[in-house]
Amino acid sequence: MSVEREVFLAAMRQVAATVTVVTTDGPAGRAGATVSAFTSLTADPPSVLVCLRSDSRIARAVIENRAFCVNVLPEDAIEVARAFAGSAPEAPADRFCGLSVKDSPQGPILARATAFSCALNDHMIHGSHAICIGSVLELTNAGEKPLTYLSGSYHIVRPHQD
Repeated sequence: MSVEREVFLAAMRQVAATVTVVTTDGPAGRAGATVSAFTSLTADPPSVLVCLRSDSRIARAVIENRAFCVNVLPEDAIEVARAFAGSAPEAPADRFCGLSVKDSPQGPILARATAFSCALNDHMIHGSHAICIGSVLELTNAGEKPLTYLSGSYHIVRPHQD
């Protein structure tokens, strides 16, 4: 028996998450979405996982393209995070309009983002989400402090001063 959905969501709002934009490109087209469920999976081989709403355009595109790029946004990229959040526009490529991106076979790399360009190794559906596992083929380490999300708003990370 599981805990109530609202109790679970309230507790998860207390967990800080790095804000990322997952992008993809290929036969299913270019797409992108703001995602907070991203983590490293293993260093041997270098692998990551992202969780995408299974009925979303980004999940369908990642699975069909067999590739994705996780862009860890820098702390001042709130507008970029907002541009890729929520329902997709009728023309999904519109989310990229006006942004500086570097094209990559796995998906666009956003300016100043630390980017993990991945081949999709496997995916599974669990509840409402697709869990997508990717092998990291290329890495762009921007060296920027990441934007985070906590309790319904964006935050910046600062070291604790002893």
